[in-house]
This record gives sequence, structure tokens and C-alpha cells, in this order.
Amino acid sequence: MTDTTRAASILSDAKRVLVIGCSGGGKTTLARRLSEHCDLPFVSMDREFFWLPGWISRAREEQRKLIAAKVAEAQWVMDGTNPSTFDLRLPRADIVLWVRMPRLRCLIGVARRWLKWRGAARPEMAEGCPERVSWEFVRYIWTFERKFVPRIEEALQKHGPGVPVLQIRSRAQMRTLLELLAARA
Repeated sequence: MTDTTRAASILSDAKRVLVIGCSGGGKTTLARRLSEHCDLPFVSMDREFFWLPGWISRAREEQRKLIAAKVAEAQWVMDGTNPSTFDLRLPRADIVLWVRMPRLRCLIGVARRWLKWRGAARPEMAEGCPERVSWEFVRYIWTFERKFVPRIEEALQKHGPGVPVLQIRSRAQMRTLLELLAARA
């Protein structure tokens, strides 16, 4: 889907929204704003499912159990990409917003986030997981389009072929979407 106006129309009635994309692209900011505009609970996958204090990864079985319980709820805006959980999340989603910013924009976003939160955990991160940036993380962002987008596209087709997906490729498009939602309120 490329029509931001159509996406805003879908969002005005949506009860379950997935916001996906590369780190640093603005998906959490968008998800939080959507949560406010649409009066839906915000769910951070990092905070609620993936990480325990000290950057310890929660066991995969437990992650899936928690995700399954959350997506069974009537309403949410869920921030997180992880295509390995699309089988649980996509069948329940009304729409997917795919924040697909250029990699330099994502790297700048991560650098700004690190400067703001260094030494502390962001609100959407598990307690005891202070902001950090590693070369591995930078490499993940730099290769996201080549390595991870094909997996995302495959999982979207496999687990949510009928779920509308809006790809957001600029901050201006993101602002337009939020403005359209605000005008419908």
C-alpha cells in the first residue's frame, strides 16, 4: 500500500497495529504517537518480551508465550520487527506500518538516541538495559535492507497476505499520517 490517506482511514478503525522497521528509523516514536492518537495500548516487544535486566535475552519459548497472550488481547499498537514472531502477530493485526527509512537516517537516529539515553534504559526498553551501541548493531542497521528485508517480505506474505502494509519512507510521510489521524479525531 502506498496511499497514506487510505492507511489513515484504516488506522482510524484499527484495534491492533504492528509497527516494524530498522532500529533508529522512528518506529517506536511512531508507535507511541499512534497509541495516543488511536487510544490503544502501546506494547514494546523489547521491554515486554525480549529482554531481562542486564541485556539477558528471555528464553524463546517464554517470549512466544508472552507474545501469544498479548496479541490475543483486543487492542494494541506493537512496536517491534522480529519476523520470527509474525506467525503469532500478523493474523491478529489490522494493519502494518513499516518504517523503512534510509540506513543513514537510521544510524543518525541510533546515535541521537544513544546521546540522549547513554547510561540509562529508555522507557521502551527493559529495566536494567542501558542504551548501548556496538559495531555489531551498526552492522545490523547497515545491512538491514539486504539481509533482513527479504525475510520480512517473506514472512508478511506467509503470515499476513491480507493485512494491509504501509511503507513509510520519510519523516514527512510519517507526519502526514499523524496529521490525517488527528484530523479524523
